[in-house]
Amino acid sequence: MGTANLFHSDGVLDLNPTSKSGLLDTLSAEAAKRLGQPELEVRAAIEAREQLGSTALGRGIALPHARIDGINAPVALLARLRRAIEFEAKDGEPVDLVFFVVWPTESPEGFLPALSNICRVLREPQAPRSLRQAKSPEEALDVLRQAGLIGSTGAPGTA
Repeated sequence: MGTANLFHSDGVLDLNPTSKSGLLDTLSAEAAKRLGQPELEVRAAIEAREQLGSTALGRGIALPHARIDGINAPVALLARLRRAIEFEAKDGEPVDLVFFVVWPTESPEGFLPALSNICRVLREPQAPRSLRQAKSPEEALDVLRQAGLIGSTGAPGTA
C-alpha cells in the first residue's frame, strides 16, 4: 500500500489530551476499533516502539508507529492537538501534530517508504503550518492531499 492511500476521510482527529500517555491511549483505541483488534495489543506495540526512543520528530510533530501481527491493512491517523503536550522531543518542543501509523507485520513492504514520505512532507514548513491552521478536518485532509499523502482522486484509503 502506498502512502497516497494511507490516510482517509475520517482519519483526522482534533483532540485535547492532557499527556502523551493519554494521547497514545486514545489513538490506540481508535486504531484498534478500525482494525477490529484488541486495544491493548495496539497500545502495547506503540509503547514498545516508544521505549526505544521518543517518536517526536521536533518542531511540534510526532510520528508514533508500530508494526502489528494479525492485521490486514495499515491505519494512519492525524491528531491535531488543541494544546501542545510534552512528548520527549530532542528539541524540547511540545507536540501538537501527531501522525499515528500502525502497519501489518506480515506486509513489511511499504512501511518504511510510508514513514519516509510523511517525514518528507513534514520537513517542509508549509505543510505543518497549514495543518495547524486548517479550520476543519476536511481542510486538513486537503493539505494531506496536496502534499501527496492522499490520492488525488480523494478516494479513502483501505485502512
